Amino acid sequence: MKPSLSYLMICATILASAMLLNSNAGNADQKTPGLPGARPEIDASQYPSLQAAFDALPVTGGVVRLPAGEFTISKPLVITQEDVLITGAGTATHIKNENENGEPGLMIHPNPDSSEEKPRIWRVQLQNFRITGNEKSGHGILAKHVQEIFIHGVTVSYHGGDGIQLDHCFEDPRVCDSLFTYNKKIGLHLIGCHDIIVSANQFEENLDALHCIDGFNLCMTGNNIDDHLQHGVVIENTYGSVLSGNMIEECKNWAVILDRDCYGNTISANVIAHNGTGIDLRDAHGCAVSANTFTLMGEHAVRIGPNSGRITLTGNNFSNSFIGEASVKRRKNDLAAAGLTLDGTKDVVISGNVFSSVKPKAVEVVQPSTRILFTDNVLTDVESDHGKLQESRIDNILHGSAPSEK
Repeated sequence: MKPSLSYLMICATILASAMLLNSNAGNADQKTPGLPGARPEIDASQYPSLQAAFDALPVTGGVVRLPAGEFTISKPLVITQEDVLITGAGTATHIKNENENGEPGLMIHPNPDSSEEKPRIWRVQLQNFRITGNEKSGHGILAKHVQEIFIHGVTVSYHGGDGIQLDHCFEDPRVCDSLFTYNKKIGLHLIGCHDIIVSANQFEENLDALHCIDGFNLCMTGNNIDDHLQHGVVIENTYGSVLSGNMIEECKNWAVILDRDCYGNTISANVIAHNGTGIDLRDAHGCAVSANTFTLMGEHAVRIGPNSGRITLTGNNFSNSFIGEASVKRRKNDLAAAGLTLDGTKDVVISGNVFSSVKPKAVEVVQPSTRILFTDNVLTDVESDHGKLQESRIDNILHGSAPSEK
């Protein structure tokens, strides 16, 4: 029996629908949203490369969703659009840079063909993916002149350069909840940025954890900084900033450096433990160092140098591993605990601190320091040079004896 005309029409309709669905599956970004004004999302899994997916972004911006998987690249991925969100599937999305010519993994910058005198792009957000490199690759992520950049939930590891470098991302950069590990240079490098938030990140075994250079208004809070091969936090030519509530442990050299005309900064409520050296105020003025805990520092828990002055040092604790009952937690080979070094500085208030069992001295005066107010401190089981301070008021409590070892 011959098929009826209606049967043939139904079959043709089904076949056409299947072909349409198949076409849409290969071009997911071409689906038209039902909501007026909505832009279609770009599913990177439907493109031949990640760069092709980024290139599909319209000039008005949009969303690129990165699937789970390992994606090997040999040249930088580039984003030049603004109002962009790049989002992955957590660390299951792994971008692996195999370039060995010092090139970055991901570059974000204005279109080089822009006719603007000072081109900028605005509002780029990166989240939820992992990007790795090798000893001969460049930075993991390099962003230039991107305003209001927001990076969170990103893992950046094993790069030959910096983990992330933000170069004159001037307006309101935010870096939160990310992981920086095993990068050959700086975990997070901030150059010429202001109103910066760096919060709740983890930094481990980079050369240095963070540099903030030629900026202002850095708010760095609640980060974990561990095992760095050189320094922890280096801040230069930056003012109006706060470094608080961070754990900085086992940096080989300095935990914190303030240099090159820093002023009006506060370092407060940090735990600075078991580093080679602590806080170095090399060229800092009008700064406060307060309520920090310095324990088991190799030397110079705090050093105030000849190019620094007008410093307040108050409410800090300088200690070894004393745990009460005339005993210490650490053994003989791990009892280093340093105090305060004053090296030709002036106009400093040192008040309300505890110095206990630190060596060689609670306060060591290298070069004469003037106009120092040293008052209401507690010195226990220490030697100290505070009597050498010039034009100073000395009003301290000294008591105690050396604890025994377990």
